[in-house]
Amino acid sequence: MEFQEKLESIKKRIEGNMPPSYLKIMHKATHDLEESGIEGGVLKMGQQAPSFQMINQDGQTVASEDLLSKGLLVLTFYRGVWCPYCNADLANLKKYVPEIEQNGATLVGISPEQPQFLKKIIAMQKLNFDILHDERNALAAQFNLKFYYPGDLKALYRDKFNINLEVQQGNDEWALPMPARFVIDQQGIIRYAESKADYRNRPNPDALMEVLKNLKIKKNTAS
Repeated sequence: MEFQEKLESIKKRIEGNMPPSYLKIMHKATHDLEESGIEGGVLKMGQQAPSFQMINQDGQTVASEDLLSKGLLVLTFYRGVWCPYCNADLANLKKYVPEIEQNGATLVGISPEQPQFLKKIIAMQKLNFDILHDERNALAAQFNLKFYYPGDLKALYRDKFNINLEVQQGNDEWALPMPARFVIDQQGIIRYAESKADYRNRPNPDALMEVLKNLKIKKNTAS
């Protein structure tokens, strides 16, 4: 099954069995986020990416400076282990890791979840890259990806879906990042950026891979 077909299958399975009252809350929240203009504020190609220092799933400190010293950096922001779309996206992305590395880049995931939940999704999806704990969505906020759940959506997730972001993240903010991906060059400049307010929409990494290949060619030509 192709990736986009898999996403559509997930959507049909989840939303096809959900009460209309639940869907109304979820769809309104997504629509309101799209209408808020948040997508337009996300850092774009050509802008300076913020630096960071975070711990990974094993509690080890990882700094952007060290990652960029090796080459290009690919960041993928996701919501949590409880999100089926995120699981599908990460499982698909892992297939591209060898090609990402061949093009001189390092891939890391970014999530507000605590390290034990990062380890859980790595084990579930057999991921071949690190995931970093973005405490209180601090880095997501610097990329302008951070948003807060409205009250009715918060209640739906907590009381009906048994998903409690306070437990997952270790704070009571009820905030998430929009799913997003970035390519950052060794000067810290963003060379590729994509994000969507609708968490159900996840692109194939084809455009991302094309950017990495072109950057590698330019580097080899210049050297």
